[in-house]
Amino acid sequence: MILYLGTSALVKLYLEEPYSDIVRSWIKEYEIIATCRIAYTEMISALEKRFRMHDLSKSDYEMVLKKFAQDWPDFAIIDFDEREAAVFVKKYGLKHFDSIHLSAAKLIQRERKDISLAFSSADESLCRAAAAEGLKVLSFL
Repeated sequence: MILYLGTSALVKLYLEEPYSDIVRSWIKEYEIIATCRIAYTEMISALEKRFRMHDLSKSDYEMVLKKFAQDWPDFAIIDFDEREAAVFVKKYGLKHFDSIHLSAAKLIQRERKDISLAFSSADESLCRAAAAEGLKVLSFL
């Protein structure tokens, strides 16, 4: 069983946010946690933003950065199809990185038909698009 986490869900593993407990419980149920390769950059960007906004102390920021970097090799890192991602931008009105995450999850779905795949994101429009594309979506609501 594979759980695909968009960056907004991945952040919840490292920072206390609404629904962090739910995401942490989900990862215990799945054998493989997957995300797109762009999630690394997105995660660093999200942490930088939280640090600049003084939502994270310097020590917490450095601790989370270190933990995330250590954990990164444990995730199944997925590529994406840039043309398919562009189609998702047009088809669903998704933001560019959201369409990339959807394309990455669809890539898993196409290549691993024998394995159960669940998708999660904190972005409702991305979750709706994922459901429309036939993905099982784990929702926070």
